[in-house]
Amino acid sequence: MATEGFTTCLWFDGQAEEAAHYYVSIFKNSSIGTIGRYTEAGPGPAGSVIAVDFTANGHRFVALNGGPQFTFNEAISFQIHCADQEEVDHYWAKLTENGGQPGPCGWLKDKYGVSWQVIPDGLTEMIADPDPEKAARTTRAMLGMSKLDIAALKRAYAGE
Repeated sequence: MATEGFTTCLWFDGQAEEAAHYYVSIFKNSSIGTIGRYTEAGPGPAGSVIAVDFTANGHRFVALNGGPQFTFNEAISFQIHCADQEEVDHYWAKLTENGGQPGPCGWLKDKYGVSWQVIPDGLTEMIADPDPEKAARTTRAMLGMSKLDIAALKRAYAGE
């Protein structure tokens, strides 16, 4: 039976189960589903994990142990929309710990190399404001940040 929506498949090199548990530990509305294992038929060692179905923040994923052929890059990223600075700080801290890397303008890479954008609510509206001065001030402020600071963005938007 077909279901609505999409499932995002993330390709890992042996860390699929670890990564699924990692993401489930960070996001609300998350759970581990089916864990598929190789049988004696292979191609991996019998009993080792081939794929893990999981939900993170209500979004369906499959973590696949596909091997070293492919790695993550910034061409694909996940946006986390945050209600306040506390959420921005939470996701930023969790996703950059243990080898994650902060990037510019609210972007980061987690310890697996997956790219994320940690975005406060209202940012898109400020940088797309029909008043070009407000939009430019906010954009300039954002371009000078790594983790986004909502108060500083609002001050730039207001011209303070």
